Amino acid sequence: MQLSPLQSRLAASAIATVLLMILYLSLFKPQFALAAEIHNPPPIILDESIDASPEGADIWARGSMYQAEFSAFDKSLTGRTPMVTRDTVTVTNNVGTKMNLNAGDTYVFVFDSSQLNSREEDDARLELRGEAETSSGSEADDAGGETKLAKRASGTVYISANTCLQPSSNSTTDALPPQLTLYVSTSTDNTSPGPSADSRKQDVRVFESGAVMYNMTASDDVYVAVAASNSTGDFSGIYNVQVGISVDGWYHSYNESNAEELFWVDSDTSSVLLMTQNLTTDRDHTTEQELMTTRPYVMFAQNVENPSISGLENSFCGLNNNAQIATVRNGATTSQVTTGMTMMGAGGLPKQQFYFSGLNSSSTYVGILAKNVDNSTNTNIVGGGGSVYRTTYFTTKSSYGNCELIFNLTFCDQVAYAVPGNNIKFPTKDALGLFYDSYAESLYEGFNKSMTLIPCDAPNTQQFSLVRNCTTCRHAYKNWLCSVTIPRCEDFTSNSSFLQPRAMNATFPDGATLPADLLAPYTHFNNQLSFLTSRNPLIDSTVKPGPYKEVLPCEELCYDLVQSCPSAMGFTCPRSWLTGFNTSYGTKTGSEDGSITCNYPGSFHFYSAATRSVAVTWGLTSGMALMAFLAAW
Repeated sequence: MQLSPLQSRLAASAIATVLLMILYLSLFKPQFALAAEIHNPPPIILDESIDASPEGADIWARGSMYQAEFSAFDKSLTGRTPMVTRDTVTVTNNVGTKMNLNAGDTYVFVFDSSQLNSREEDDARLELRGEAETSSGSEADDAGGETKLAKRASGTVYISANTCLQPSSNSTTDALPPQLTLYVSTSTDNTSPGPSADSRKQDVRVFESGAVMYNMTASDDVYVAVAASNSTGDFSGIYNVQVGISVDGWYHSYNESNAEELFWVDSDTSSVLLMTQNLTTDRDHTTEQELMTTRPYVMFAQNVENPSISGLENSFCGLNNNAQIATVRNGATTSQVTTGMTMMGAGGLPKQQFYFSGLNSSSTYVGILAKNVDNSTNTNIVGGGGSVYRTTYFTTKSSYGNCELIFNLTFCDQVAYAVPGNNIKFPTKDALGLFYDSYAESLYEGFNKSMTLIPCDAPNTQQFSLVRNCTTCRHAYKNWLCSVTIPRCEDFTSNSSFLQPRAMNATFPDGATLPADLLAPYTHFNNQLSFLTSRNPLIDSTVKPGPYKEVLPCEELCYDLVQSCPSAMGFTCPRSWLTGFNTSYGTKTGSEDGSITCNYPGSFHFYSAATRSVAVTWGLTSGMALMAFLAAW
C-alpha cells in the first residue's frame, strides 16, 4: 500500500526514535532509583514548640498545626498567642526582676527554654509509623528504617518570689492586705496565666507571709504570673514584688530547715544577745579558723507591737525594707547591731552572735535570722534574693535596770548573760564585765597554787584517777567558779519558781525600793541571809545592784568538780534534801517556754531538741566548802 506524504514522515520519525533509543542503551548503563532502595531517609525536623517526648508524640492527633519559626522574628510574634492586656517580662536565670502591682493587676513573666543549662541525647528510639529498626545503615530492611531524635533540654526550674512592699490598711484595725498569688504554666495554650486563665492549664500558689517557692521539671518556656487581688477601698498603696527563676537553685528561700537556727542567749533592759547554732561539726583547725573570719548571716528584729513586717515575715526584701532593726540596711552595717564570730557555747565550735542595743524595756521582740549572698559584683548568682530562717522571740527586762548583759570576757569566756549591775557605778558594760572577770580570775589563782601540790606530770597509773587528770580538774573548777562568782540575773518582778530572790530589802541604784506587793510573798524570809544578800559579798559592797533574782548554778557543776579533782582537796556537794541546797543550786527541770532553770557555761534560753538530749556535765560544789579551801591558801 502506498503511504501518503504525511504517513511517510510519521513512520520515518518513529523509526528514527527507536534507533536513537537503541543507540543510547548500547552506550550508557541504566541507573533507575527505587523507593525501596532508600536506606537512610533524611531527618525529620520539628518546630521547637512541638513536644518531641513520647508524651507529646500525639500532638498531631490533637489538631495542632505546624508554624514555621524564623530567626529574624521573636517566637512571641510567630508561634505564641499575642499578649493583649498584659506585658510579658523576660526573666534571666538567677537575676531578680522587680515589678510594681496595683490592686487587681497581673504581670506575666517568661523564662525562655534556651536558659535550661543541660541538654541530653535521648537514648531511646522513637519509632515513626511502625517502622522497625534496621540492622545496618547501608542495607535496606523490609520494614523500613528508624530515626534517632535529640531530646530537648530539660531540668528542674526553681521559681520564687518575694513581696518587698505591700499596701497599708485604710482602717484602724491594722488589717493585712491579701497575699499575692503565683500562677505557672508551660502550655503553649496558656502563655498568659492568671486569675482569668484556664485553671486546668496552670498551677496556682498563694504567697505565704510575703514569699512563695515552687519548682517543676520543664523543657519548654515557663510562663509565670503574679496577681494582686482587687481590694480597692480597703487598702492604699501598691505591691512591689521581686521574681527570681533559676535552673541552679532557689533565688529566694524561707524556712529551709525545721531545726531552730537562732537562739536567744539573754537580754537586759535595752539590749539582747542572740547566737546561731554551730556552723560546723568539723574539728579541723583550718576549717574553724576560716569560719571565724566569716559572717554568713544577717538579722532583723521587730517589736511585736509594731505591725510593719506583718505579712512579710518570709520575704528578705520585705524585711530589709520594713523591719525596725536590721544588721545591714542597703548594703551598710547599722549602728544598732553588732555581730561577730565566737566559739562560746555548746561544743566550742564557731557560731555567729548578734548584739542588739537601743531596745525598749519590758517588751517582746521577734528576731529573724537570714542569709544574703553578696551580689554587688555579680548579679547572676544563686540565692541572690536571700534566705529567711525561722523566727525567735525574746523579751527585754523591766525598767528597774539592775540586770546588765555582759559577754566576751577574757577569763570567764563562757559567760554571756545578764548579771547584777549598777549603771551609775558601772556606766558601761565593758567596765562591769571587767569587774566580774577580774574577780573570778583572782580566785582561780588561789586554786591554781594548790594544784602545784598534785603530781600532774606523773604517769597515768600514778595519778589520782585513771579517767580524770589535772586538766579536767582545772576545767571543772573554772566552770564552777565562773558560774557562782558571776550570778545570772533576772528581774525581781519575774515569778518563776526556780528563781532565788536576792538583796530584796536593798535599794536600787536610783534609790527606789521594791513596792510592798512584790515583797509580800517573801516576808517570812526576812531572817534568811540567802534572801537578804547576794551570793558573793563583793556584789553587795561594790556593785550594789539592789533587789534581783538569781538563776542558780546547776547542781551538775558540783558533781563534775568532785569527780574531776583529787579527793585530798576536800571538795563536797550539798545534798538535795538538806537545808540550803534550794537556795544555792538549781536543777534542770525543763521549761515549756525554753527558760533556763539553772545556769551553766554556754547556756541560753531557746535550745533545740538535739541540744536538750545532750547531757551537760558541768560541775557545782558548795560555795562555803570551796571558799574555805581557797582561804587556806
